[in-house]
Amino acid sequence: MGTEKNTDSRKVSFVAEDGSEVQFCVLEQTKFYGIDYLLVTEDETGTDAEVYILKDLSGGESAEAVYEIVDDEEELHAVAGLFEELLEDVDIVEEND
Repeated sequence: MGTEKNTDSRKVSFVAEDGSEVQFCVLEQTKFYGIDYLLVTEDETGTDAEVYILKDLSGGESAEAVYEIVDDEEELHAVAGLFEELLEDVDIVEEND
């Protein structure tokens, strides 16, 4: 997925590999071992909203960001813990496929 690196509005548009556009609301962002991560959701109003953790693969110098959904269990668990600490009142529950 790719998007402009502009989270000022707290909403970002992503272009999926199939060319479709998806709007996400950025709930929080953090840096872990020098890599930027976003915690995003499609539904910012729901209390049990599905969230995704996205990893920036483009590096800090590019104007165009390339994000990928984090699916490595170890990385996902570590970054989810960081987001829980940052947001304090949020519990991130990992779903098993």
